[in-house]
Amino acid sequence: MAENIQMKATTREVIGKTKRRLDDAELAGVVYGTAVESFPVAVARHDFEQVLAHEGNISSKLIDLKVDGAKSVHVIVKELQHDPLKGTVTHVDFWAVNMKQAVATTVPVHFIGEAPGLKDGGVFMHNMSHINVEALPDDLPEFVTVDISTLMIGDNVHVSDLVAPKGVTVLDPADEIVASVVAPAKEEEVVEEAVEPEVIGEKPDEE
Repeated sequence: MAENIQMKATTREVIGKTKRRLDDAELAGVVYGTAVESFPVAVARHDFEQVLAHEGNISSKLIDLKVDGAKSVHVIVKELQHDPLKGTVTHVDFWAVNMKQAVATTVPVHFIGEAPGLKDGGVFMHNMSHINVEALPDDLPEFVTVDISTLMIGDNVHVSDLVAPKGVTVLDPADEIVASVVAPAKEEEVVEEAVEPEVIGEKPDEE
Protein backbone atom coordinates (compact mmCIF):
# COMPACT_ATOMS: atom_id res chain seq x y z
CA MET A 1 0.00 0.00 0.00
CA ALA A 2 1.36 3.41 -0.97
CA GLU A 3 1.89 6.03 1.70
CA ASN A 4 -0.92 8.56 1.97
CA ILE A 5 -0.41 12.03 0.53
CA GLN A 6 -0.25 14.74 3.20
CA MET A 7 -2.02 18.01 2.38
CA LYS A 8 -3.12 21.08 4.33
CA ALA A 9 -6.29 23.09 3.75
CA THR A 10 -8.18 25.98 5.31
CA THR A 11 -11.90 26.60 5.52
CA ARG A 12 -12.78 28.85 2.62
CA GLU A 13 -14.95 31.89 3.25
CA VAL A 14 -14.64 33.34 -0.25
CA ILE A 15 -17.17 31.43 -2.36
CA GLY A 16 -19.12 31.82 -5.58
CA LYS A 17 -17.79 34.00 -8.39
CA THR A 18 -15.42 35.80 -6.01
CA LYS A 19 -13.37 32.59 -5.70
CA ARG A 20 -11.26 34.02 -8.54
CA ARG A 21 -9.46 36.01 -5.87
CA LEU A 22 -7.90 32.75 -4.74
CA ASP A 23 -6.50 31.80 -8.13
CA ASP A 24 -2.97 33.16 -7.64
CA ALA A 25 -1.91 31.67 -4.31
CA GLU A 26 -4.75 29.34 -3.34
CA LEU A 27 -6.95 26.83 -5.07
CA ALA A 28 -10.65 26.64 -4.28
CA GLY A 29 -12.17 23.30 -3.41
CA VAL A 30 -14.92 21.51 -1.57
CA VAL A 31 -15.01 18.51 0.76
CA TYR A 32 -18.09 16.30 0.64
CA GLY A 33 -19.13 12.71 1.19
CA THR A 34 -21.63 10.42 2.86
CA ALA A 35 -20.03 10.81 6.28
CA VAL A 36 -19.52 14.59 6.35
CA GLU A 37 -21.50 17.71 5.62
CA SER A 38 -19.98 19.44 2.59
CA PHE A 39 -17.86 22.52 3.25
CA PRO A 40 -15.65 24.77 1.06
CA VAL A 41 -11.87 24.72 1.46
CA ALA A 42 -8.78 26.28 -0.03
CA VAL A 43 -5.41 24.61 -0.56
CA ALA A 44 -2.08 26.14 -1.49
CA ARG A 45 -1.96 26.14 -5.30
CA HIS A 46 1.80 25.56 -5.44
CA ASP A 47 1.63 22.56 -3.10
CA PHE A 48 -1.29 21.00 -4.99
CA GLU A 49 0.40 21.47 -8.37
CA GLN A 50 3.58 19.90 -6.96
CA VAL A 51 1.56 16.83 -5.91
CA LEU A 52 0.01 16.62 -9.39
CA ALA A 53 3.42 16.89 -11.05
CA HIS A 54 4.95 14.23 -8.80
CA GLU A 55 2.05 11.79 -8.49
CA GLY A 56 0.40 12.19 -11.91
CA ASN A 57 -3.03 10.60 -11.66
CA ILE A 58 -4.21 11.08 -8.06
CA SER A 59 -7.80 9.86 -8.35
CA SER A 60 -6.83 6.63 -6.59
CA LYS A 61 -4.43 8.18 -4.07
CA LEU A 62 -5.61 8.50 -0.49
CA ILE A 63 -5.01 12.00 0.90
CA ASP A 64 -4.81 12.99 4.55
CA LEU A 65 -6.33 16.47 4.32
CA LYS A 66 -5.60 18.46 7.47
CA VAL A 67 -8.19 21.27 7.63
CA ASP A 68 -7.46 24.30 9.81
CA GLY A 69 -4.84 22.32 11.71
CA ALA A 70 -7.50 19.93 13.04
CA LYS A 71 -7.72 16.16 12.67
CA SER A 72 -7.06 14.94 9.14
CA VAL A 73 -9.91 13.92 6.85
CA HIS A 74 -9.30 10.93 4.56
CA VAL A 75 -10.21 12.04 1.03
CA ILE A 76 -9.62 11.23 -2.62
CA VAL A 77 -9.75 13.69 -5.51
CA LYS A 78 -13.13 13.12 -7.15
CA GLU A 79 -13.00 15.80 -9.84
CA LEU A 80 -10.77 18.58 -11.13
CA GLN A 81 -11.96 21.62 -13.06
CA HIS A 82 -9.56 23.32 -15.46
CA ASP A 83 -9.29 26.70 -17.11
CA PRO A 84 -10.25 26.07 -20.78
CA LEU A 85 -7.55 28.42 -22.06
CA LYS A 86 -4.66 28.09 -19.59
CA GLY A 87 -5.27 24.45 -18.68
CA THR A 88 -4.59 25.20 -15.01
CA VAL A 89 -6.70 23.69 -12.23
CA THR A 90 -9.42 26.07 -11.03
CA HIS A 91 -11.32 23.86 -8.56
CA VAL A 92 -10.92 20.53 -6.82
CA ASP A 93 -13.58 18.23 -5.36
CA PHE A 94 -12.42 16.13 -2.40
CA TRP A 95 -14.51 13.06 -1.56
CA ALA A 96 -14.36 12.21 2.15
CA VAL A 97 -14.16 8.43 2.33
CA ASN A 98 -15.26 5.95 4.93
CA MET A 99 -12.26 3.66 5.42
CA LYS A 100 -14.59 0.69 5.89
CA GLN A 101 -16.70 1.41 2.80
CA ALA A 102 -15.69 0.64 -0.79
CA VAL A 103 -15.26 3.57 -3.16
CA ALA A 104 -15.32 3.71 -6.96
CA THR A 105 -12.67 5.62 -8.88
CA THR A 106 -10.34 5.36 -11.90
CA VAL A 107 -6.76 4.08 -11.99
CA PRO A 108 -4.23 4.21 -14.82
CA VAL A 109 -3.23 1.17 -16.88
CA HIS A 110 0.49 0.42 -17.16
CA PHE A 111 1.61 -1.72 -20.11
CA ILE A 112 4.71 -3.87 -19.65
CA GLY A 113 6.65 -6.07 -22.04
CA GLU A 114 7.04 -5.88 -25.81
CA ALA A 115 4.48 -7.43 -28.10
CA PRO A 116 6.08 -9.86 -30.63
CA GLY A 117 3.53 -8.67 -33.18
CA LEU A 118 5.32 -5.33 -33.35
CA LYS A 119 8.38 -7.01 -34.83
CA ASP A 120 6.15 -8.37 -37.59
CA GLY A 121 5.02 -4.87 -38.49
CA GLY A 122 1.98 -4.70 -36.22
CA VAL A 123 0.80 -1.50 -34.57
CA PHE A 124 0.06 -1.34 -30.82
CA MET A 125 -3.27 0.30 -29.97
CA HIS A 126 -4.29 1.08 -26.41
CA ASN A 127 -7.99 1.82 -26.23
CA MET A 128 -8.06 2.38 -22.49
CA SER A 129 -5.50 4.35 -20.48
CA HIS A 130 -7.60 4.17 -17.30
CA ILE A 131 -10.05 1.65 -15.87
CA ASN A 132 -12.83 1.99 -13.32
CA VAL A 133 -12.36 0.07 -10.10
CA GLU A 134 -13.97 -0.33 -6.71
CA ALA A 135 -12.19 -1.15 -3.46
CA LEU A 136 -11.76 -0.14 0.14
CA PRO A 137 -9.69 3.07 0.33
CA ASP A 138 -6.67 1.24 1.72
CA ASP A 139 -6.82 -1.32 -1.11
CA LEU A 140 -6.97 1.13 -4.01
CA PRO A 141 -4.07 0.36 -6.39
CA GLU A 142 -1.93 3.08 -7.91
CA PHE A 143 -2.30 1.37 -11.28
CA VAL A 144 -3.18 -1.94 -12.92
CA THR A 145 -0.44 -3.71 -14.89
CA VAL A 146 -1.10 -5.30 -18.28
CA ASP A 147 1.49 -7.66 -19.77
CA ILE A 148 1.52 -7.41 -23.57
CA SER A 149 4.57 -9.64 -24.15
CA THR A 150 2.53 -12.39 -25.85
CA LEU A 151 0.44 -10.30 -28.24
CA MET A 152 0.68 -11.15 -31.91
CA ILE A 153 -1.00 -9.31 -34.79
CA GLY A 154 -4.73 -9.62 -34.33
CA ASP A 155 -4.56 -10.29 -30.58
CA ASN A 156 -6.55 -8.25 -28.05
CA VAL A 157 -6.48 -7.70 -24.31
CA HIS A 158 -9.98 -7.49 -22.87
CA VAL A 159 -11.07 -6.20 -19.49
CA SER A 160 -11.78 -9.83 -18.57
CA ASP A 161 -8.04 -10.56 -19.03
CA LEU A 162 -6.97 -8.03 -16.41
CA VAL A 163 -5.64 -9.34 -13.12
CA ALA A 164 -6.74 -6.92 -10.43
CA PRO A 165 -5.07 -6.83 -7.01
CA LYS A 166 -6.77 -8.62 -4.14
CA GLY A 167 -9.82 -6.75 -2.90
CA VAL A 168 -10.19 -4.73 -6.12
CA THR A 169 -13.15 -5.11 -8.48
CA VAL A 170 -12.93 -3.88 -12.08
CA LEU A 171 -16.17 -2.14 -13.06
CA ASP A 172 -15.73 -1.85 -16.83
CA PRO A 173 -17.54 -4.32 -19.16
CA ALA A 174 -15.63 -7.60 -19.44
CA ASP A 175 -15.69 -7.62 -23.26
CA GLU A 176 -14.28 -4.12 -23.65
CA ILE A 177 -10.91 -4.03 -25.42
CA VAL A 178 -8.06 -2.55 -23.38
CA ALA A 179 -5.33 -2.90 -26.01
CA SER A 180 -4.57 -4.73 -29.24
CA VAL A 181 -1.97 -5.28 -31.93
CA VAL A 182 -3.36 -4.59 -35.37
CA ALA A 183 -1.99 -5.08 -38.86
CA PRO A 184 -0.50 -1.96 -40.44
CA ALA A 185 -2.85 -0.02 -42.65
CA LYS A 186 -2.34 -0.67 -46.37
CA GLU A 187 -2.20 2.23 -48.72
CA GLU A 188 -5.10 2.03 -51.10
CA GLU A 189 -4.12 2.14 -54.71
CA VAL A 190 -6.03 4.79 -56.56
CA VAL A 191 -6.93 3.56 -60.02
CA GLU A 192 -7.71 6.39 -62.37
CA GLU A 193 -9.88 5.55 -65.31
CA ALA A 194 -8.44 6.63 -68.61
CA VAL A 195 -10.56 9.43 -70.02
CA GLU A 196 -10.32 10.08 -73.74
CA PRO A 197 -9.61 13.77 -74.26
CA GLU A 198 -12.32 15.79 -75.89
CA VAL A 199 -11.35 17.52 -79.12
CA ILE A 200 -12.64 21.06 -79.05
CA GLY A 201 -14.77 21.84 -82.07
CA GLU A 202 -15.33 18.20 -83.06
CA LYS A 203 -18.95 17.36 -83.66
CA PRO A 204 -20.38 14.31 -81.94
CA ASP A 205 -21.09 11.29 -84.09
CA GLU A 206 -24.55 11.35 -85.53
CA GLU A 207 -26.65 8.27 -85.07
